[in-house]
Amino acid sequence: MRKEIDKFVEQRLISVVPSRRQIAHQRREFYGFVHFTVNTFTGKEWGDGTEDEAIFNPVKMDADQWCDALCAAGMKGLILTCKHHDGFCLWPSRYTTHTVAASSYREGKGDIVKEVAEACKRHGLDFGIYLSPWDRNNYLYGQGKPYDDYFVNQLTELLTQYGPIFAVWFDGACGEGPNGKKQYYDWERYYEVIRRLQPNACIHVCGPDVRWCGNEAGSTRESEWSVVPLRTRDTEKIQENSQKQDDTQFRERIVRASDQDLGSYELIKDEKELIWYPAEVNTSIRPGWFYHEEEDDQVKSLETLISIYEHSVGGNATFLLNIPPTKEGLFHENDVKRLHEIGEYKKKCYGKNLLEKASLFCEEQKKGFEIENVRNDDYDSYFTTLDGQRNCRIHIKFDKEYDIHRVVLKENIKKSQRIEAFRILTVHDGSEKCIFEGTVVGYKKIALLDEIKTKELIKELVIEIIDSRVAPTLSYIGIFE
Repeated sequence: MRKEIDKFVEQRLISVVPSRRQIAHQRREFYGFVHFTVNTFTGKEWGDGTEDEAIFNPVKMDADQWCDALCAAGMKGLILTCKHHDGFCLWPSRYTTHTVAASSYREGKGDIVKEVAEACKRHGLDFGIYLSPWDRNNYLYGQGKPYDDYFVNQLTELLTQYGPIFAVWFDGACGEGPNGKKQYYDWERYYEVIRRLQPNACIHVCGPDVRWCGNEAGSTRESEWSVVPLRTRDTEKIQENSQKQDDTQFRERIVRASDQDLGSYELIKDEKELIWYPAEVNTSIRPGWFYHEEEDDQVKSLETLISIYEHSVGGNATFLLNIPPTKEGLFHENDVKRLHEIGEYKKKCYGKNLLEKASLFCEEQKKGFEIENVRNDDYDSYFTTLDGQRNCRIHIKFDKEYDIHRVVLKENIKKSQRIEAFRILTVHDGSEKCIFEGTVVGYKKIALLDEIKTKELIKELVIEIIDSRVAPTLSYIGIFE
């Protein structure tokens, strides 16, 4: 625990809180990405914009099948690649001929975006859009404002024709246009359009609401902070750092050690401008983002995907998992099987909270914010300590001994991110044993006790918050076998 406390700095740090749209986003936790375009039919990961529209013809297209599979996995939303770098639009855009209207699909009368948006509504899934700023088909690319006008027109179509949008996903891919010139994206103009037309939508990666975790392999940081320097927001928008070609090493890179700390007290205490900027972890269920038949037997294992889920959603981030449809317009049976397995695992391992049959005690609780409040998973009531008390011990006694594998903690993020260090201890015959040590809690922390290889049955636990920026908060505790 830090000996010296700068109360002004502490108060400044906790004054940074999420917007309503960011809170809704973090509660979404786990959602799907669907990469689908002419690349599905050419076998490429990146198209060059010269593809014949006629090749796009998913003869068994079934967006309800997609949504069934996502719901089975416990996902809460779907983001569709409405237009990738090849410039082919999955909706009949009025601003280009390189669209589904010129394809063989439904004799040119189809609209994939509409079909997916309506299927999401039927299944209770939120619908989001990916729109590549880089368009390798359009001759205006590289001409500045004329291209931005074109891009904004397409963005406006997507934001006004398909109902509520929960996410607009921008990557920073940027290459030369047909005239050999680069396009400098007018990000602030794009943001203004989104805020005006879809004020509840979060803008991801190249945007102010949700940041990229820094890799596409599903790797996560040990401590994932939501309060970070304002300059973090511009990282992916800098052209020198943008992806200019399909690069497997780029897709598979892991978080660098130098990137590990983005928001610790020591790092940000002297920063003048801070923002709430939660992380998103994204990866594909297969090696590629688009469907390739030769990858049918390369679907990530259940163990791998669960590890990513528990370290992302359980590490103060969200998890965006890509599932690419086949040429027929269906999720492959191997992918669907894996999604069902994820859902079954989650129900089995997170279905019954042992806290229901346990007693709770914390001496340092504040009146009106008692420890009993952590039984409800919401922000309407929560636990906090006495003013000025930055550490505490929460005692949990069960009705009998259990083989406990996971402890879930949640802060009340409406009060910012406060906890910097905690540990979990077992109690046997009056003696304590530490079985887990952690740092960040934030929206959600899943403490995996299996990683400590504890094999003992547990009847009593102590959750000790060792250090916090000010009085710590907890909105929920979950204990699972």
